[in-house]
Amino acid sequence: MNKPRFAPLLALILILSTPLAALADASRTFFAMDTVMTVTAPGADDDLLAACEDEVRRLEALFSVTDEGSEIAALNESGQAALSEETARVLGFALEEAELTGGALDVTLYPVVRAWGFTTGDYRVPTDAELDALRARVGWSQVRLEDNTARVPEGVMVDLGAVAKGYASDRLAELLRDGGARSALIDLGGNIYCVGAKPDGSPWRIGVRDPKDPAGYVGALSVTERAVITSGCYERYFTAEDGTVYGHIFDPATGRPAENGVISATVVGASGLECDALTTALYVMGIERATALLQSLDGVEAILVDDQGALWITGGLKSAFTPMGAYAWAKINWIR
Repeated sequence: MNKPRFAPLLALILILSTPLAALADASRTFFAMDTVMTVTAPGADDDLLAACEDEVRRLEALFSVTDEGSEIAALNESGQAALSEETARVLGFALEEAELTGGALDVTLYPVVRAWGFTTGDYRVPTDAELDALRARVGWSQVRLEDNTARVPEGVMVDLGAVAKGYASDRLAELLRDGGARSALIDLGGNIYCVGAKPDGSPWRIGVRDPKDPAGYVGALSVTERAVITSGCYERYFTAEDGTVYGHIFDPATGRPAENGVISATVVGASGLECDALTTALYVMGIERATALLQSLDGVEAILVDDQGALWITGGLKSAFTPMGAYAWAKINWIR
């Protein structure tokens, strides 16, 4: 097996036309939730920025699937756990999104992801027989959540990794606002949350990474007071001995890395938790199902890149999105 490749976990981190050097004294960078995170808040003091890091670590201690002391690890170990109200709320939301997306988002994929080595670093391609056995342990509807008590059958394991950073971005945005910050940029490994506008009052300009070219960009988004979150398998993948590349986003229906025609999914909205959940689901669903879902939703916008290089964009982003590079000439299919 060839060495795994990790493109920077910056799904959309180009901050265009922003003098970041001028903001460096108002930022804090740390490693948590398996990624590098940076919180930038002009005018914020060290205590507020430190509180942001502490909050992420608190949430990681609740949600981590690998930390033996977390609530999720306790659930997976014993099959039943009394969850805090916060953990139960996040798990409950993830289950609602699983139902909404027809299972494209599934918090019980952990045994499959682990078998492929994405949680252990021991990368391998499981046999068909192994995957068939593992798929019997996958299915969000097997999770029972009542009065903050969660239960799962033997062998079923919950992993909140698809929504944890999105929820964390919401909490940090709230913490910063409460601390007096009126302008801030939260980057949780490429999960972006823009609090307010830039210090000069103009919108933040966020670049959406080109899934086919790590050095390029699909385009730039102008946003204020919004989460901008992207899913794409250029972030984390490994190459097998036969040259096949396997990404880290899995299709629950097959137990294999998703290959349904979407190679990048970006969601923009007021809730980082919702955007995080939807990016994964839209990537897995493929263009037809993804666009049908987007047509039914209010309050979120999206940019999809298909494997032919075409763009699928919701109409609410017409004035906010500017294609760049090769995508300046790409076909744009407008959704709703």
